[in-house]
Amino acid sequence: MNETSLDEHLRQKVIVLQEELTGIARDYTPVAFANSFGAEDMVLTDVIARHGIGIGMFSLDTGRLPAETYEVMQAARNRYQCPIDFYFPEHGAVEAYIGEHGPNAFYESVELRKRCCAIRKVEPLKRALAGKKAWITGLRREQSPTRTDMPFSEWDEGNQLHKFNPLRDWLTDEVWTYIRAFKVPYNALHDQFYPSIGCAPCTRAVTPGEDIRAGRWWWENPDSKECGLHIKKAASGN
Repeated sequence: MNETSLDEHLRQKVIVLQEELTGIARDYTPVAFANSFGAEDMVLTDVIARHGIGIGMFSLDTGRLPAETYEVMQAARNRYQCPIDFYFPEHGAVEAYIGEHGPNAFYESVELRKRCCAIRKVEPLKRALAGKKAWITGLRREQSPTRTDMPFSEWDEGNQLHKFNPLRDWLTDEVWTYIRAFKVPYNALHDQFYPSIGCAPCTRAVTPGEDIRAGRWWWENPDSKECGLHIKKAASGN
C-alpha cells in the first residue's frame, strides 16, 4: 500500500503530515514524539518510521495500562524496528500516594485524580522532554471540548519548549482509513468501543452517540478531562 491508495483529500493530508514532520525534525532537533500507542499515535508512528523522519519516540508507562496497550507496544516494536524510550513514575511518589490515599483514590475527587496523573504522567513527561527543543502529540480537535481550538504549533509554557499537533484537523474516519490502508497495528480495545485509551481503571467503553473521550474519567465533568500533559497556558501558530 501507499498514499495513492487513499482518496485525494486524505492523500493530500498524508503528504502535508509528512512534510510537517520533516520540517519539525529539521528545525527543532532534538524533538520527540510522545507515543501512547492509540490510533492517532500509530498513524504518526507509521509515517515517521516508514519515511525515516528523524524524530525520537518515547512512551509513558504509568504502571496501570491495559494488557492490550502492552500488546500493541510490542507489535509496534516488532513491525517498525525503531527505538522507543519508556519512562516510568518515580516509585517513591507512587508508594506515598497509595499509602496515604489508597490505590483507587482518583475516583474520590478531581484533585486526587489529577495528583495521580501528575505522579504517573506529568513528572515522567518532564524527564522525557529534558533537553528537547520540541515535542509532538497525536491530539486532534475533534477529540474533546478542551481541544477544539488546538493550533498546529504552540508554546508549552509548563515544559518550556515548542509543542506540535500535526493531526489537529484529522477526523476519526481518516485516522482509521489510514490504519486499514497501511495495515498499521492498533490497540485491540479500539474494536471494543474504546476510542480513547488511558490507564485501565480510568478508561471504559463508550456507547453509540457518546463523545469520543466519554470513556476517559467518565465520572468527571467533560471540561476537567485532561491529565495535565496538555494544559494550554500560552499558544502561537496556526
